[in-house]
Amino acid sequence: MPLEPLTAVSSIDGRYREITGPVAEYFSEFAFIKYRILVECEYLLALSKTPKTGVRRLTDKEQKLLKKLSKLSLEDARSIKEIEKDTNHDVKAIEYFIKQKLQGTSLEDVSESVHFAITSEDVNSVAYGLMLRDFFEKGFLGGPMWDIAKELEGLAKTHAKTPMLARTHGQSASPTTFGKEMRVFLKRLQNQVDVFKHGKVLVKWGGATGNYNAHVVAAPDVNWPAFSKKFIESFNLEGKGKKHYMCIELNEFTTQIELHDTYAEYFDYMRRINTILIDLSQDLWRYISDGWLTQKAKKGETGSSTMPHKVNPIDFENAEGNLGVANALFEHFSRKLPISRLQRDLSDSTVERVFGTAFAHSLIAYRSLVKGFGKISVNKGAMLQALRAHPEVLAEAIQTVLRRQGVALPYEKLKELSRGRQVTLKDFAEFIDGLDIDAKLKKRLKALRPENYLGLAERIARG
Repeated sequence: MPLEPLTAVSSIDGRYREITGPVAEYFSEFAFIKYRILVECEYLLALSKTPKTGVRRLTDKEQKLLKKLSKLSLEDARSIKEIEKDTNHDVKAIEYFIKQKLQGTSLEDVSESVHFAITSEDVNSVAYGLMLRDFFEKGFLGGPMWDIAKELEGLAKTHAKTPMLARTHGQSASPTTFGKEMRVFLKRLQNQVDVFKHGKVLVKWGGATGNYNAHVVAAPDVNWPAFSKKFIESFNLEGKGKKHYMCIELNEFTTQIELHDTYAEYFDYMRRINTILIDLSQDLWRYISDGWLTQKAKKGETGSSTMPHKVNPIDFENAEGNLGVANALFEHFSRKLPISRLQRDLSDSTVERVFGTAFAHSLIAYRSLVKGFGKISVNKGAMLQALRAHPEVLAEAIQTVLRRQGVALPYEKLKELSRGRQVTLKDFAEFIDGLDIDAKLKKRLKALRPENYLGLAERIARG
């Protein structure tokens, strides 16, 4: 059966292909090959610029030829996969492909320096580091996360003054504003992203078991740790002296593999961000269920196959489901990847190839959230009605003022008045009238309403 969206086993390559397409730029097999070609070519260039490595200095034309090699085509990638059928080793296939491309050129004499003294894990480690960094900066920060933040910022400011009943333990609680609650989610996301942004991914470049064994025997006069550090650092420059937000960094203490502790940190950040968005999705779903948020009906769209009236909160439900799948994978990555038997086992390799699946499910969720935001509007009337139906929330304010006035047992008196029963504004007014306090204070307390008992919610909402 030919592969197309309708025949794909995975929903990320089938139903959601239009959304997840951008992830392929970073985590497809083609992308992985492309990043590894880049690493191999840059390594040969670095060797040529370093004295005593045994690689002659390349001309400008030769350097351009190597740079051009890393601009891989799909046809090139197919050729590499054909070579891999014989080698049964993906990185060796890439090495042979580069050597083939150098045959018949002025670089043929340096072709045996391709993949010089390094192991496949060196190449893979740097490639994955670059893939993770580039996705974070372009596929994550540069797109959907920005859109979600913009939506939350807009809701926070627009509804900074929109009063809303708060619920703690599912029960009525001190009033808030809808804008303030959206600001809380925005700030939670910003806190995670700000730290994530300045994180790093450690990579390896030390040969078979991380000791530069072959390097030292073949070229003993080269300071290989210094070379490797400089080589890895070169990938962090974007041009004009500007550095990437997230950098890759040489881990000088490795076995045959880089031990993936920073991978675990990376995926834990992703998981925390997604968990915050699950929380947001569930809250918005509840506000829709309560009628506090309304959804625009889209012409031609069906909410239920049997109930014509329904406009379901499917975007927030879709987001919640996909975030859960993504987080299950991120949690597995964080738990599994830092563990490797002795100096190396290959169980990490197949797991690393699933990175794109987790990011794809995350992207589907982010797009669903943005789509859901575009459908909702705040029903201020319903929010106000629900708030006014719970005057008992004023008990906190009254007992706190009475504490300051030195009235005996104010909490206990308000508890007796309000706990477990329906109270009204009239009940509070009668209670206040019976207090031995200043008349002006009585007037101020009796003027309290759930909708004006908002504290600094508006100021907090505006950030």
